[in-house]
Amino acid sequence: MSHPTARLDNTVHQRVRLGILTVLSEADRADFTYLRDALELSDGNLSRNLQVLEEAGYVAIEKTFEGKRPRTWVSATKSGEQALAAEVAALRELLGGVEGKRDAKAPRRGGGALRASGEAPA
Repeated sequence: MSHPTARLDNTVHQRVRLGILTVLSEADRADFTYLRDALELSDGNLSRNLQVLEEAGYVAIEKTFEGKRPRTWVSATKSGEQALAAEVAALRELLGGVEGKRDAKAPRRGGGALRASGEAPA
């Protein structure tokens, strides 16, 4: 079985994009201004990261008008929801290993170094 980090999605794992998908998991959709303010981003930074998520098929962007004022709505797609769920599962597995190691607190021979086989050196 591969290490949990092999299942991390670089598109999702990046801090801003993980934040966007996490906020969107809490609601059906969010507007650009809310995302920008909640994640403490510049307009350009949010726009670029939304573009990456949209190109990956993880978000849908809808531009509307309220009166004469433009408004941009963002929602997670089914693929985006699945990608976030997979990312969270991989992170939980990864953190579970760290927590398990900390709980065990058993020193390994050889100063804790592991060989490629996963065993401590003799």
